[in-house]
Amino acid sequence: MAFLIVLAALCFLMFAAYRGYSVILFAPIAALGAVLLTEPALVAPMFTGLFMDKMVVFLKLYFPVFMLGAVFGKLIELSGFSKAIVAATIGLVGRSRAILSIVLVCALLTYGGVSLFVVVFAVYPFAAELFRQADIPKRLIPGTIALGAFTFTMDSLPGTPQIQNLIPTGFFGTTTWAAPWLGTLGAVFIFIVGLLYLESRRRKAAAHGEGYGDNLVNEPAPFDGGKLAHPLLALLPLIVVGVVNKLLTDAIPKIYGSTQSFVPAVVGNAPPVVQEVSKVSAIWAVEGALLLGIVCVLAFAWRPVARHLAEGSKAAVSGALLASMNTASEYGFGAVIAALPGFKLVADALHAIPNPLANEAITVTALAGITGSASGGLSIALGAMAETFIHNGQAAGIPMEVLHRVAAMASGGMDTLPHNGAVITLLAVTGLTHRQSYRDIFAITVIKTLAVFVVIVAFYVTGLV
Repeated sequence: MAFLIVLAALCFLMFAAYRGYSVILFAPIAALGAVLLTEPALVAPMFTGLFMDKMVVFLKLYFPVFMLGAVFGKLIELSGFSKAIVAATIGLVGRSRAILSIVLVCALLTYGGVSLFVVVFAVYPFAAELFRQADIPKRLIPGTIALGAFTFTMDSLPGTPQIQNLIPTGFFGTTTWAAPWLGTLGAVFIFIVGLLYLESRRRKAAAHGEGYGDNLVNEPAPFDGGKLAHPLLALLPLIVVGVVNKLLTDAIPKIYGSTQSFVPAVVGNAPPVVQEVSKVSAIWAVEGALLLGIVCVLAFAWRPVARHLAEGSKAAVSGALLASMNTASEYGFGAVIAALPGFKLVADALHAIPNPLANEAITVTALAGITGSASGGLSIALGAMAETFIHNGQAAGIPMEVLHRVAAMASGGMDTLPHNGAVITLLAVTGLTHRQSYRDIFAITVIKTLAVFVVIVAFYVTGLV
């Protein structure tokens, strides 16, 4: 019964998200409904002490990233840089390769260390412009961005600085470059199969005479600032964000050390405030990089931006509020579900899978799917079962690097169910609904999940690491 309650809560939230209802409203309803059916007396304590606590923690850490990312993306749009990049891309690869162009841009930014959410905000304006000019249905944009940002550069390619590739290092004693051959093989599989799928969808739409679409929501404003910037100048802010993010990621721990403390001067006899820098250095790096990216856009395109800066910044902040609240609600939902007895039954049942790598892959991707979070599901799975994975892996002669890569890749598989925060953010930013675009996101999810088992088979057949 406890398991059925957890499953019912998950299905209810997925249904609500798919039908277009606000996750901000329905995530707590789904989570607390499960608590009500499990232990009615804990509804209020769970809401205040767990759901709201986790929601506020998420906003405290990540809202500045959402806001700066939204502002950065809006300035890229208002400056006309997006249109300049689109024009250059069309000239370089041709209109028929618009999907490839967007995937490559997303992959470059993600692998360069830019947050997945920031990539959505930054890439969407010129993705919309490119798809409009190429007359490709707008509904294919979310699937295209998902392939470029949420898959092979997030956790497959060795060295990616995304958190899904960082979490396993603390459990397996590995580095982000773990299992480079297997990771690269998985990335190539996802890239090729994902592109083939999206191109087949584009050709089918073209055969039916379907174009970009009309009466669409959240369309980037047409550029009316005169002559377009040189494409290299237009790319400069994106390069600045990627490069500065990398530099700050390396520099911040050296500058601040592991912790920093200070005593608030305006409060008498106040205890010192202690900040663990290691937990926020990556966030600080992204925020600093985005600030410099914004300064870069303003420095080189002040005139076209200034005319619409007031209204544009309001729209960007409104979008950031909605996106961050959606994701924070999902985070709170996952925390509540993970605290229920039914969730423990799921985790315990997964122990029965005999093959060590298949056990790890299915466990991680199942928990990521239930919580709607790759990093959340990965943290829960490794926190509860890492010792079991290590013991089974050592008994079977499996290197820790392989366990690392399989766990990281599995976290980004079924996590993108309809209630996933990144999916909801992607659809909100692009102005599309689950009904319009989730089919393609789910297809990319299936491809991503299959890639994990391709990597597992490749390891057993060839011994590649």
